Amino acid sequence: MARVVAIVLAVVAAAAALLVAPAAAELTRVEHLPKTEGALNILAVGDWGRRGQYNQTLVSEQMGLVGEKLDIDFVISTGDNIYDDGIANTSDPLFKECFTNIYTAQSLQKPWYIVLGNHDYTGNALAQQDPAIREVDSRYLSIAKSFIVNSEIDELHDNFVCIFVVHRKEIADFFLVDTSPFYLKYWNSSKTLTTRWRNLWLPGRLSSATTPSAAPASMGTLPSSSSCFDQSSRHCRVILSSLLVDSSSKMNSESDLFRHGNATQARGADMYVNGHDHCLQHISSRNSPVQFMTSGGGSKAWAGKFKTTSDKIEFIYDGQGFMSMQLSKTEAHLVFYDVAGNVLHTYDSTKTEDDEH
Repeated sequence: MARVVAIVLAVVAAAAALLVAPAAAELTRVEHLPKTEGALNILAVGDWGRRGQYNQTLVSEQMGLVGEKLDIDFVISTGDNIYDDGIANTSDPLFKECFTNIYTAQSLQKPWYIVLGNHDYTGNALAQQDPAIREVDSRYLSIAKSFIVNSEIDELHDNFVCIFVVHRKEIADFFLVDTSPFYLKYWNSSKTLTTRWRNLWLPGRLSSATTPSAAPASMGTLPSSSSCFDQSSRHCRVILSSLLVDSSSKMNSESDLFRHGNATQARGADMYVNGHDHCLQHISSRNSPVQFMTSGGGSKAWAGKFKTTSDKIEFIYDGQGFMSMQLSKTEAHLVFYDVAGNVLHTYDSTKTEDDEH
């Protein structure tokens, strides 16, 4: 079977039974049927929720136009959904002010699969995953701390019955991974993050941590060989996370996830897509085929904060914008757009049926 295109979307991130959880643990799975046979069209944006400020409204308008042109299936948020400190509860007016009232284009009235960022954790992170939030806006799907979105097409056009069916055209598995707990700095932050982990994920158990001393020495790794990541047979595996693995911008010093990046490469990932850095960028690994993509330009941008990386910088833009992904059984086409809708950079990947064996 072809070498899987694994797109890891990272933003400081979201969902509940983590990919780093024990092999016996099962992640919640959501089935998303593409509307067009053989194709899947997606937008990805991160670091956005600022009540329309810092060009968030302008980015949303361009997302609406591109979303209409591509007839998108859904949107992925790479985290930091509500600034500066998430929401207090499911009735917090900030939610509508940052999300519902901003992304109003008809083309964006599709499911939004959400991961949480570090700013979401300084608020009530669990409120963003409460089913009650979907009564406020049904698009907002932060299903769990970590979860999987399956996208595949039955060749006979039947309804989904189970995850692995012989006669299905498999397009992608999207693994939404909660990576904020991986960054130990957040356990020792003075900004109350140390009190926000209760009932959230820790390796193999729920957290009751309320103090920095309760933070684990090791935050675990990406899925083991027996985990659901390796069991995925999709042509395209997409991991959505938050914390970045590689960057040539402000956050490149946050390296706690580097070991997870190595694990991702070892498992055949082709792309790692994240937010957290307020920019758009594409970096090629010099040691593996993995491509690192950042889509964190949903509102306030870094503007001029560039740093070096040992990998190859294919593209970096320090302004606002977003990314689109068009995926089929054999091709991936990614496009970065700025706040005016101009195409800044594209990336294409093609594989054959034989690559999957």
